[in-house]
Amino acid sequence: MSNSYYPKELEELISILKEFPGIGQRGAERIAFCMLRWPEDKLNFLGEKISNFHKKIRKCQACGNLCENDLCRVCSDPKRDSSIICILEDYTQIPSIEKSGFKGVYHVLGGKLSPLEDKGTETLSLEPLINRINSEKPAEIILALSHDVEGRATSIYIANLLKDKKIKISTLARGIPAGADISYVNSATITAALDGRVSI
Repeated sequence: MSNSYYPKELEELISILKEFPGIGQRGAERIAFCMLRWPEDKLNFLGEKISNFHKKIRKCQACGNLCENDLCRVCSDPKRDSSIICILEDYTQIPSIEKSGFKGVYHVLGGKLSPLEDKGTETLSLEPLINRINSEKPAEIILALSHDVEGRATSIYIANLLKDKKIKISTLARGIPAGADISYVNSATITAALDGRVSI
């Protein structure tokens, strides 16, 4: 027999909502109760958005950012400076860089090297990066990876991989705290780090 105070349908919704980052039992309950007060058309709209999520959202064929078409907004913007490619671990980090005023383009690795988690070079988008560099011949690569052990190791690996290319390779200045995930760094700090980037 269930110990829940709520009907089964409501309890199942609360259980799903608790899986969202930062949402606990009380937060999930508040969201569920709020949704109970929504009109049916609003609930149907939400359900449709959720059911079509994987159908509508895809990875950009050029950089790995999220998009609805073959190319994301950055890659399809002719005003962007394609001679500068900013390499990131994850597409969730792009908004932080965008808020800094960066006008180049991106390449999403899809992670970083982490032998303890069995994440080797084969798990990263390295071959598409090399192909892109060979075809687009950018002037500079910015390694905007997190300043933890794995991020630094990944930066060093990529720098060695590209050492024979006639291309400037830089990393963000140390305006970003060691060990920080740049997804959570404010735009002013990112701007300072981009402006103060150093060659490696």
